[in-house]
Amino acid sequence: MTKIGVTGATGKLGTLVAQRLAAAGADLRLIARKPGKQLPIPDAEVRFAPYGDGPKFELAAGGVETLLLVSAMESDLRVAEHTTAIEAAVAAGVRRIVYISFQGAAPEATFTFARDHWYTEQQIRQTELAFTVLRDNNYQIHLPALADPETGVIRGPAGDGRVAAVAHEDIADVATAVLLDDQLLPNEIRDVTGPEALNLDEVAAILSKHTDREITYKPESIPEAYESRSKYGAPDWMVAGWVTSYQAIATGELATVSSTVEAITGHPPIAFDRYLTTHPEVLDRLRNRT
Repeated sequence: MTKIGVTGATGKLGTLVAQRLAAAGADLRLIARKPGKQLPIPDAEVRFAPYGDGPKFELAAGGVETLLLVSAMESDLRVAEHTTAIEAAVAAGVRRIVYISFQGAAPEATFTFARDHWYTEQQIRQTELAFTVLRDNNYQIHLPALADPETGVIRGPAGDGRVAAVAHEDIADVATAVLLDDQLLPNEIRDVTGPEALNLDEVAAILSKHTDREITYKPESIPEAYESRSKYGAPDWMVAGWVTSYQAIATGELATVSSTVEAITGHPPIAFDRYLTTHPEVLDRLRNRT
Protein backbone atom coordinates (compact mmCIF):
# COMPACT_ATOMS: atom_id res chain seq x y z
CA MET A 1 0.00 0.00 0.00
CA THR A 2 1.28 3.44 -0.90
CA LYS A 3 2.29 5.49 2.13
CA ILE A 4 0.73 8.95 1.99
CA GLY A 5 2.22 11.88 3.86
CA VAL A 6 -0.01 14.78 4.86
CA THR A 7 1.70 18.06 5.72
CA GLY A 8 -0.06 20.82 7.61
CA ALA A 9 -1.58 17.98 9.60
CA THR A 10 -2.81 20.15 12.47
CA GLY A 11 -4.31 22.82 10.20
CA LYS A 12 -7.91 22.88 9.02
CA LEU A 13 -7.34 21.43 5.56
CA GLY A 14 -4.69 18.93 6.64
CA THR A 15 -6.98 17.70 9.42
CA LEU A 16 -9.90 17.13 7.05
CA VAL A 17 -7.74 15.28 4.52
CA ALA A 18 -6.09 13.14 7.21
CA GLN A 19 -9.47 12.14 8.64
CA ARG A 20 -10.77 11.16 5.21
CA LEU A 21 -7.66 9.16 4.38
CA ALA A 22 -7.79 7.35 7.71
CA ALA A 23 -11.46 6.48 7.15
CA ALA A 24 -10.47 5.03 3.77
CA GLY A 25 -7.85 2.82 5.43
CA ALA A 26 -4.84 4.58 3.89
CA ASP A 27 -1.29 3.98 5.07
CA LEU A 28 -0.88 7.45 6.52
CA ARG A 29 1.85 9.60 8.02
CA LEU A 30 1.11 13.02 9.45
CA ILE A 31 3.78 15.71 9.11
CA ALA A 32 3.30 18.71 11.39
CA ARG A 33 5.50 21.73 11.86
CA LYS A 34 6.00 21.22 15.60
CA PRO A 35 4.47 19.45 18.60
CA GLY A 36 1.84 21.11 20.73
CA LYS A 37 -1.30 21.17 18.61
CA GLN A 38 -3.93 18.47 18.72
CA LEU A 39 -3.50 15.85 16.02
CA PRO A 40 -6.56 14.91 13.93
CA ILE A 41 -5.93 11.19 14.47
CA PRO A 42 -4.47 10.55 17.94
CA ASP A 43 -2.89 7.17 17.15
CA ALA A 44 -1.55 8.09 13.70
CA GLU A 45 2.09 7.88 12.70
CA VAL A 46 3.47 11.41 13.00
CA ARG A 47 6.69 13.29 12.32
CA PHE A 48 7.53 16.91 13.13
CA ALA A 49 9.42 19.12 10.70
CA PRO A 50 9.11 22.72 9.50
CA TYR A 51 9.30 23.27 5.76
CA GLY A 52 12.43 25.38 6.09
CA ASP A 53 14.49 22.66 7.80
CA GLY A 54 15.66 20.41 4.99
CA PRO A 55 17.30 17.64 7.04
CA LYS A 56 14.33 17.33 9.39
CA PHE A 57 11.84 17.37 6.53
CA GLU A 58 13.81 14.71 4.67
CA LEU A 59 13.64 12.47 7.73
CA ALA A 60 9.93 13.19 8.15
CA ALA A 61 9.20 12.28 4.53
CA GLY A 62 11.34 9.15 4.44
CA GLY A 63 9.26 6.18 3.24
CA VAL A 64 6.44 8.42 1.96
CA GLU A 65 5.56 7.79 -1.69
CA THR A 66 2.78 10.37 -2.20
CA LEU A 67 3.02 13.70 -0.38
CA LEU A 68 0.26 16.25 0.15
CA LEU A 69 2.04 19.59 0.31
CA VAL A 70 -0.28 22.11 1.93
CA SER A 71 1.09 25.58 1.32
CA ALA A 72 2.79 27.27 4.26
CA MET A 73 1.47 30.33 6.03
CA GLU A 74 2.06 33.54 4.11
CA SER A 75 5.46 35.06 4.77
CA ASP A 76 8.27 36.74 2.88
CA LEU A 77 10.15 33.41 3.12
CA ARG A 78 7.38 31.13 1.90
CA VAL A 79 8.83 30.30 -1.52
CA ALA A 80 12.20 29.48 0.03
CA GLU A 81 10.51 27.26 2.63
CA HIS A 82 8.50 25.45 -0.04
CA THR A 83 11.63 24.95 -2.13
CA THR A 84 13.50 23.46 0.82
CA ALA A 85 10.63 21.08 1.57
CA ILE A 86 10.34 20.00 -2.07
CA GLU A 87 14.07 19.33 -2.35
CA ALA A 88 13.96 17.38 0.91
CA ALA A 89 11.00 15.34 -0.31
CA VAL A 90 12.93 14.41 -3.46
CA ALA A 91 15.95 13.40 -1.37
CA ALA A 92 13.65 11.29 0.84
CA GLY A 93 12.39 9.32 -2.17
CA VAL A 94 8.90 10.81 -2.52
CA ARG A 95 7.51 9.89 -5.95
CA ARG A 96 4.45 12.16 -6.24
CA ILE A 97 3.42 15.55 -4.85
CA VAL A 98 -0.12 16.89 -4.58
CA TYR A 99 0.22 20.63 -3.99
CA ILE A 100 -2.44 23.00 -2.67
CA SER A 101 -1.98 26.14 -4.75
CA PHE A 102 -4.19 29.14 -5.54
CA GLN A 103 -6.42 30.01 -8.48
CA GLY A 104 -4.79 32.44 -10.85
CA ALA A 105 -1.26 31.54 -9.76
CA ALA A 106 1.10 33.30 -12.16
CA PRO A 107 4.37 35.26 -12.00
CA GLU A 108 2.45 38.52 -12.47
CA ALA A 109 -0.77 37.59 -10.64
CA THR A 110 -2.58 40.56 -9.14
CA PHE A 111 -2.79 38.84 -5.76
CA THR A 112 0.81 38.93 -4.60
CA PHE A 113 0.58 35.70 -2.60
CA ALA A 114 -0.59 33.86 -5.74
CA ARG A 115 2.83 34.58 -7.21
CA ASP A 116 4.39 32.48 -4.44
CA HIS A 117 2.23 29.57 -5.53
CA TRP A 118 3.33 29.88 -9.15
CA TYR A 119 7.01 29.78 -8.20
CA THR A 120 6.33 26.77 -5.98
CA GLU A 121 4.58 25.01 -8.85
CA GLN A 122 7.66 25.59 -11.01
CA GLN A 123 9.89 24.07 -8.33
CA ILE A 124 7.70 20.96 -8.30
CA ARG A 125 7.79 20.70 -12.09
CA GLN A 126 11.58 20.93 -12.10
CA THR A 127 11.85 17.84 -9.91
CA GLU A 128 10.27 15.71 -12.66
CA LEU A 129 8.20 13.95 -9.98
CA ALA A 130 4.60 13.06 -10.74
CA PHE A 131 2.37 15.85 -9.48
CA THR A 132 -1.12 17.24 -9.22
CA VAL A 133 -1.71 20.92 -8.48
CA LEU A 134 -5.03 21.94 -6.95
CA ARG A 135 -5.53 25.68 -7.31
CA ASP A 136 -8.11 26.66 -4.73
CA ASN A 137 -10.16 29.81 -4.86
CA ASN A 138 -10.59 31.85 -1.66
CA TYR A 139 -11.86 29.85 1.30
CA GLN A 140 -15.51 30.39 2.18
CA ILE A 141 -14.57 30.50 5.85
CA HIS A 142 -12.70 33.74 5.17
CA LEU A 143 -15.61 35.67 3.65
CA PRO A 144 -17.32 36.54 6.97
CA ALA A 145 -13.98 37.87 8.20
CA LEU A 146 -14.05 40.52 5.48
CA ALA A 147 -16.75 42.41 7.38
CA ASP A 148 -15.80 44.70 10.24
CA PRO A 149 -17.54 43.24 13.32
CA GLU A 150 -18.35 46.70 14.69
CA THR A 151 -19.74 48.40 11.60
CA GLY A 152 -20.73 45.40 9.49
CA VAL A 153 -18.98 46.95 6.49
CA ILE A 154 -16.79 45.11 3.98
CA ARG A 155 -14.24 47.56 2.57
CA GLY A 156 -11.80 46.89 -0.23
CA PRO A 157 -10.93 47.64 -3.87
CA ALA A 158 -12.89 44.71 -5.31
CA GLY A 159 -15.12 46.82 -7.56
CA ASP A 160 -18.03 44.72 -8.80
CA GLY A 161 -15.80 41.68 -9.40
CA ARG A 162 -16.72 38.17 -8.32
CA VAL A 163 -15.17 35.43 -6.22
CA ALA A 164 -15.95 31.69 -6.51
CA ALA A 165 -15.00 30.85 -2.93
CA VAL A 166 -14.79 27.18 -1.96
CA ALA A 167 -15.36 25.22 1.25
CA HIS A 168 -12.50 23.39 2.95
CA GLU A 169 -14.59 20.22 2.87
CA ASP A 170 -14.76 20.27 -0.92
CA ILE A 171 -11.02 20.82 -1.26
CA ALA A 172 -10.42 17.96 1.18
CA ASP A 173 -12.71 15.65 -0.79
CA VAL A 174 -10.86 16.39 -4.04
CA ALA A 175 -7.42 16.11 -2.46
CA THR A 176 -8.30 12.82 -0.78
CA ALA A 177 -9.55 11.30 -4.03
CA VAL A 178 -6.38 12.35 -5.86
CA LEU A 179 -4.09 11.12 -3.09
CA LEU A 180 -5.75 7.69 -3.09
CA ASP A 181 -5.68 7.28 -6.89
CA ASP A 182 -2.56 8.25 -8.82
CA GLN A 183 -4.55 7.94 -12.06
CA LEU A 184 -6.68 10.95 -11.11
CA LEU A 185 -5.41 14.23 -12.60
CA PRO A 186 -1.85 12.98 -13.27
CA ASN A 187 0.52 15.90 -13.94
CA GLU A 188 -2.46 18.26 -14.16
CA ILE A 189 -3.30 21.65 -12.72
CA ARG A 190 -6.95 22.13 -11.75
CA ASP A 191 -8.91 25.01 -10.27
CA VAL A 192 -11.05 24.06 -7.26
CA THR A 193 -13.95 26.45 -6.66
CA GLY A 194 -17.39 26.76 -5.20
CA PRO A 195 -20.51 26.46 -7.40
CA GLU A 196 -21.01 30.19 -7.97
CA ALA A 197 -19.12 33.42 -8.30
CA LEU A 198 -20.47 36.13 -5.99
CA ASN A 199 -19.74 39.83 -5.92
CA LEU A 200 -19.21 41.37 -2.50
CA ASP A 201 -22.67 42.94 -2.44
CA GLU A 202 -24.06 39.40 -2.75
CA VAL A 203 -21.67 38.15 -0.08
CA ALA A 204 -22.87 40.96 2.21
CA ALA A 205 -26.52 40.09 1.55
CA ILE A 206 -25.94 36.44 2.45
CA LEU A 207 -24.08 37.44 5.61
CA SER A 208 -26.95 39.79 6.52
CA LYS A 209 -29.43 36.96 6.16
CA HIS A 210 -27.47 34.69 8.50
CA THR A 211 -26.59 37.29 11.14
CA ASP A 212 -29.85 39.25 11.29
CA ARG A 213 -27.93 42.51 10.93
CA GLU A 214 -27.09 44.75 8.02
CA ILE A 215 -23.80 43.84 6.37
CA THR A 216 -22.79 46.07 3.47
CA TYR A 217 -19.98 46.41 0.96
CA LYS A 218 -18.28 49.78 0.41
CA PRO A 219 -15.72 49.78 -2.42
CA GLU A 220 -12.42 51.52 -1.73
CA SER A 221 -9.89 52.93 -4.13
CA ILE A 222 -6.48 51.28 -4.03
CA PRO A 223 -4.86 54.23 -2.19
CA GLU A 224 -7.76 54.23 0.30
CA ALA A 225 -7.27 50.50 0.88
CA TYR A 226 -3.57 50.91 1.69
CA GLU A 227 -4.30 53.88 3.93
CA SER A 228 -7.09 52.13 5.87
CA ARG A 229 -4.82 49.14 6.56
CA SER A 230 -1.72 51.14 7.51
CA LYS A 231 -2.95 51.46 11.10
CA TYR A 232 -2.24 47.79 11.81
CA GLY A 233 1.51 48.21 11.55
CA ALA A 234 1.87 45.07 9.44
CA PRO A 235 4.89 44.61 7.15
CA ASP A 236 4.59 45.93 3.62
CA TRP A 237 4.40 42.47 2.01
CA MET A 238 1.45 41.54 4.22
CA VAL A 239 -0.47 44.76 3.56
CA ALA A 240 0.11 44.27 -0.16
CA GLY A 241 -1.34 40.77 0.14
CA TRP A 242 -4.44 42.06 1.92
CA VAL A 243 -5.09 44.80 -0.64
CA THR A 244 -4.31 42.77 -3.75
CA SER A 245 -6.61 39.97 -2.60
CA TYR A 246 -9.46 42.42 -3.28
CA GLN A 247 -7.86 43.70 -6.48
CA ALA A 248 -7.76 40.14 -7.84
CA ILE A 249 -11.53 39.99 -7.37
CA ALA A 250 -11.90 43.25 -9.26
CA THR A 251 -9.82 42.01 -12.20
CA GLY A 252 -11.87 38.82 -12.54
CA GLU A 253 -9.00 36.48 -11.66
CA LEU A 254 -11.16 34.70 -9.06
CA ALA A 255 -14.45 34.64 -10.96
CA THR A 256 -14.08 31.42 -12.96
CA VAL A 257 -16.21 28.54 -11.63
CA SER A 258 -14.65 25.14 -12.19
CA SER A 259 -16.24 21.69 -12.44
CA THR A 260 -13.44 19.96 -10.53
CA VAL A 261 -15.30 19.20 -7.29
CA GLU A 262 -18.22 17.43 -8.93
CA ALA A 263 -16.08 15.76 -11.59
CA ILE A 264 -13.73 14.22 -9.03
CA THR A 265 -16.04 13.60 -6.06
CA GLY A 266 -19.42 13.04 -7.70
CA HIS A 267 -21.13 15.69 -5.59
CA PRO A 268 -21.60 19.41 -6.29
CA PRO A 269 -19.56 21.91 -4.28
CA ILE A 270 -21.12 23.62 -1.29
CA ALA A 271 -22.73 27.00 -1.95
CA PHE A 272 -21.77 29.83 0.42
CA ASP A 273 -25.32 30.19 1.75
CA ARG A 274 -25.44 26.49 2.69
CA TYR A 275 -21.92 26.65 4.09
CA LEU A 276 -23.02 29.26 6.62
CA THR A 277 -26.02 27.11 7.58
CA THR A 278 -23.75 24.18 8.38
CA HIS A 279 -20.97 26.29 9.94
CA PRO A 280 -22.75 28.93 12.05
CA GLU A 281 -19.67 29.31 14.26
CA VAL A 282 -17.86 31.27 11.54
CA LEU A 283 -20.38 34.06 12.08
CA ASP A 284 -19.77 34.45 15.81
CA ARG A 285 -17.50 37.49 15.42
CA LEU A 286 -20.28 39.29 13.54
CA ARG A 287 -23.01 38.29 15.97
CA ASN A 288 -21.14 38.82 19.24
CA ARG A 289 -20.14 42.42 18.66
CA THR A 290 -19.89 44.89 21.51
